[in-house]
Amino acid sequence: MKKILNDFNELIMFKHSIFSLPFIFVAMVVAANGWFGWKLLLLGLLAAVSARNFAMSFNRFVDRDIDAKNPRTASRPSVDGRIDTNKQLLFIVINAIIFVLTAYFINSLAFYLSIPILIVLSGYSFFKRFSSFAHIVLGISLGLSPIAGVVAVKNSITLWSLLLSFGVVFWVAGFDLLYSLQDIEFDKKEGLHSIPSIYGAKCTLLLSKFFHVMTILFWLLFVIAYGGGIFSYLSVVVSAGMLYKEHQIVNQDFNEIDKAFFTMNGYLGIIFFIFVLFDIVFKG
Repeated sequence: MKKILNDFNELIMFKHSIFSLPFIFVAMVVAANGWFGWKLLLLGLLAAVSARNFAMSFNRFVDRDIDAKNPRTASRPSVDGRIDTNKQLLFIVINAIIFVLTAYFINSLAFYLSIPILIVLSGYSFFKRFSSFAHIVLGISLGLSPIAGVVAVKNSITLWSLLLSFGVVFWVAGFDLLYSLQDIEFDKKEGLHSIPSIYGAKCTLLLSKFFHVMTILFWLLFVIAYGGGIFSYLSVVVSAGMLYKEHQIVNQDFNEIDKAFFTMNGYLGIIFFIFVLFDIVFKG
């Protein structure tokens, strides 16, 4: 059992949940103007985890043929036989059902949006085969998290949640561009439509910088729109500094992309949430 759990953990890279979870809870604390209750905390966590499990396992299932050819991904459990296709499909279906049922118990709007959200989450897996917009689609997939958070609390979608969401879209798309630099030669060989393979590393770096400038702009507009205080503005300033550092690391050495991708972005979301939480607490 432990081995199976470890294999599935490796399949979905559970630790990477750190990218989306903070922004779900940013939206929830802002929408509730503080604590939103234990019920929504548990339902929110269950919805977030099941949605991400679905998205990651679906992506791994669809990408089996590509991953098997790439030395960087050939040892994934979905490729090397540790998790067979039947188990992968069962895991995908179970998490989709959990997500939809959880949304039902949150509120009506969450339930109505649950299937469209799953469709968007699964769409990323196909885009890289025919469109360089795959990076944006991945951004949209994670950018849904603040909207999910505000829907859970308010049963509606607010302007500030859309601004926060757009910031997440550009943030994720920007660091996915950097991450995809690792596979530039493989993508060219296989005819995959990543931006690095089509437009080259230099263009990719410039576009990633532009996306991250847009990230900071939208997060600044988010703070203004919801009426945030000094800590929320600090969250934007610190985020800008961390993204600048991320680009410094990648520009100096492409071998440090993993460090920039996982470490910097993982901390960014947590710090952003903590600063916004401080604002809510001290204003309250």
